[in-house]
Amino acid sequence: MTGTRSSTLIAILYGGFVAGTIDIGAASLINGISPFVILRAIASGLLGKAAFQGGLPVSLLGLGLQWAMSLLIAAIFVFAARRLAWLSRRWVAAGVSYGVAVFVVMEYVVVPLSAAWPKVHFTTASLIENLLAMMLFGLIVAFFARRYAE
Repeated sequence: MTGTRSSTLIAILYGGFVAGTIDIGAASLINGISPFVILRAIASGLLGKAAFQGGLPVSLLGLGLQWAMSLLIAAIFVFAARRLAWLSRRWVAAGVSYGVAVFVVMEYVVVPLSAAWPKVHFTTASLIENLLAMMLFGLIVAFFARRYAE
């Protein structure tokens, strides 16, 4: 039982931290701005527009929030994959689908309920780019769930 708990925790930690960190880089590339600005945008979910007046401490808050959300998202998938074996067997399709579901929840539930600023209105291109980034996120989480939580 301890080995199972350990491998589950490893899957969550690797999946969450790797996917969350790559997501910051992807957002930076998609938007053509510094990762520190992306992290302040994440912190604006709590602080609103004032987050953009902050420096390194606000960026670190954003990093903590990003990693916390990423670990939660990874944990949901890892625990689901332990109960539904097909998520691990078909991890590519499951991960991509999970990424789409995460995108929908984040864009249409979490962000609108937060103090995030500015409220982003997607162009077709930015919608596709952000959706692809979340599909990659889901794929990374599913990879680690399959690898460590079987």
